[in-house]
Amino acid sequence: MTRVVRTGMPVVAWLALAAAPVFLAPYATTTLARMLVFGLLAASLALLVGVTGLPSLGHAAYFGAGAYAAGWFAKNVSTTAPLSLLIAAATGGVVAAATGWVAVRARGVFFLVLTLAIGEIVLQVAEVWESMTGGSNGLYGIPATTIGGEPVVHPAYLYWFVLAVFAVGFAVLWLVVRSPYGTALRGIHDNEPRMRAIGYPTALYKYTVFVIAGTVAGLAGGLFAVQQRLVTPADVGFTTAALALLAVIIGGAGSLWGACAGAGLVILVRDSLGPTLDGHGPLVLGVVFVLVVYLMPRGVAGIRLRRAS
Repeated sequence: MTRVVRTGMPVVAWLALAAAPVFLAPYATTTLARMLVFGLLAASLALLVGVTGLPSLGHAAYFGAGAYAAGWFAKNVSTTAPLSLLIAAATGGVVAAATGWVAVRARGVFFLVLTLAIGEIVLQVAEVWESMTGGSNGLYGIPATTIGGEPVVHPAYLYWFVLAVFAVGFAVLWLVVRSPYGTALRGIHDNEPRMRAIGYPTALYKYTVFVIAGTVAGLAGGLFAVQQRLVTPADVGFTTAALALLAVIIGGAGSLWGACAGAGLVILVRDSLGPTLDGHGPLVLGVVFVLVVYLMPRGVAGIRLRRAS
C-alpha cells in the first residue's frame, strides 16, 4: 500500500501542475511558472549539495550565464524556443567546465568560498560587458519566444512551455541520481577517501557532476529569460545563489523534489508575501530557515520519508 501511495503521489503532482492554469488567475499562473524556473535551479544545486556533498554559493553564475545567453540570442539571432534554450544550457555547461576544474580541487569551506569568488567574478563580467549584457541596466526588451513562428505570450501557454522544459531538466537530474554514476556520487559524499581507495576517480566524478549541474542551471536561466524577458546582474549575484541554497536546505538537501518544494516556498515568500509585509520578506525567510534547521533537519522531504518508514 505504501509503495502504491509513493508511486501515485508524483503522478498526482504532475497532473496538478499541468492543470493549474485552468484554475488559477494569470498572476498566480505567472508566479507558479517562476517557482518552476527557480525549482529547476534549486534541483540542479541539490545534485551538488545533497548528492555529492559540494555546497556551492556560486551556482547563480551558471544560471545567469544561461539567462544572458538566451536573452542575447533571442534579441539578435532567433526567438525560436528550442534554440535559445539549447544555447542557454550549453553556455551554463561551458562556464561550469571552465571554472569547475579549479573549484572541485578544493574541499569544505574552501570550496564554498571559491565558488562564491567565481560567482562574484561572473557578476563583475555581467556588469562591465555592456555590449552583451546591458551592464547595470540589464538585458531588457527580450522578445517573446516563438513556437512554430507564433509568439508564446499568453500566461497559460507560457506556463505550459515552462513546465515542459522543467520536466525535461528534472528528468535529466533524476536519471543522474538514479544511475550507478549517481550511486558513486553519494559514495563520494559519504566517504570520499574510501571511494578513492577502491579505485574511483573522485576528482573526475566531481568535475563531471559540476558540469552537469551547471548545464541544467544554464537551462533554468534560459527559461528565466523566456519567462521574465529581462535579465539583470542581480540574477547572477550572491542573493540568487543564497536563495537557491536556502531552497535546497528547506526542501532537504538530498532530495530533488524537496529542493523544488523549497524553491516554491522561497518564491512565495519573496514575490507574493514579501510586498504585503512592508519589505520584511527576507526576515520571514530567515525565520523559516531557522525553524527548518531546528524542527526539520532533513527538510520538507524528510517529513514524507519518516511517514513512509
